[in-house]
Amino acid sequence: MNILKNINVIRRSLMQGVAKKISGSSMNQNLKMIDKDNIKTVLISRPNHRLGNQLLITPLVQEVTDTFPNCKIDLFVKGNIAPIIFENYQNIDSIIKLPKKHFNDLLPYIKGWLALKKKQYDLVINVEKNSSSGRFSTNFTRSHYKFYGDEETDFELKYPDHKHIAKSPVYGLRSYLAKRGIPNNKNLVPSLDIKLSPSEIAAAKLELEKLINKNKKTICLFTFATGEKCYSEIWWNALYERLKKEYDNYNIIELLPVENVSQIGFKAPSFYSKDIRQIASFIANTDIFVGADSGMMHLASASKTPTLGLFSVTIIDKYEPYGNHSVAVDTNNTSTDDMIKAINTILSKN
Repeated sequence: MNILKNINVIRRSLMQGVAKKISGSSMNQNLKMIDKDNIKTVLISRPNHRLGNQLLITPLVQEVTDTFPNCKIDLFVKGNIAPIIFENYQNIDSIIKLPKKHFNDLLPYIKGWLALKKKQYDLVINVEKNSSSGRFSTNFTRSHYKFYGDEETDFELKYPDHKHIAKSPVYGLRSYLAKRGIPNNKNLVPSLDIKLSPSEIAAAKLELEKLINKNKKTICLFTFATGEKCYSEIWWNALYERLKKEYDNYNIIELLPVENVSQIGFKAPSFYSKDIRQIASFIANTDIFVGADSGMMHLASASKTPTLGLFSVTIIDKYEPYGNHSVAVDTNNTSTDDMIKAINTILSKN
């Protein structure tokens, strides 16, 4: 196992070194203007398997669809989450998947890369400019127009929220297209969206109603997170007791992680599922989601539920939930009273 880890570290270091030399600046500077009507096939590259990172490209997919409504979009990703996230996206034509661990699945890994050569794309978009796999895949494809993510920087002066990982590629693409004849879109960046169907939401509502008083609004807690992002049981129990006191006229339920653990000792009614869309639909039936920075926080945001994101180690400007009256707080310098005020503000807008 350690040998494989060491090999992977070396591989990543080499790839990153080579990838830094791949830039679209010189390739794209003399291109002709883009005819919007001629953009029929688009590839979006984000070869990362994490739930949060794949949810965070939904705004870009919506942006591409709005800009080129007649186009078909292919996604280049890792793992099996993307087909679930984009199940109800009509413009998605195909999803090219790499295995999460290519040392164990070398043949599917090779097939995934070779699949990029099967189609001539009108536009290729690399989502994360610092991703070596993203830059390689963008360079590997057949397309006249390739956006690597690092060519356009003028939007950084225009938009104070440009550091956000979901917004940056949208602003960058807008700038790239504006310089090639397509008017700059002035609308707000789309929010995360898993596009839940009415039937999915209705089915989850029945599950929620088994746990709550239907005459009360519901606060949904997610007390887990990975690594240092996970708050202690002491921290969560203190917040939970305060929430019970402040919101005695609300239901408080806990959404459990796949690990089926609870930082509040299962004191609240809880819901457990491994189905991403069912989880999102369940959250969509609640009035506010409170949880640490995690894939589940982004899933709550993508379910269109007002979200209070709790941050202690990761960068708020880069990962905070937005849209639907969502806010983020830095718990290193935010008191419990301040968190209650933030929750009150969100609930008052529902």
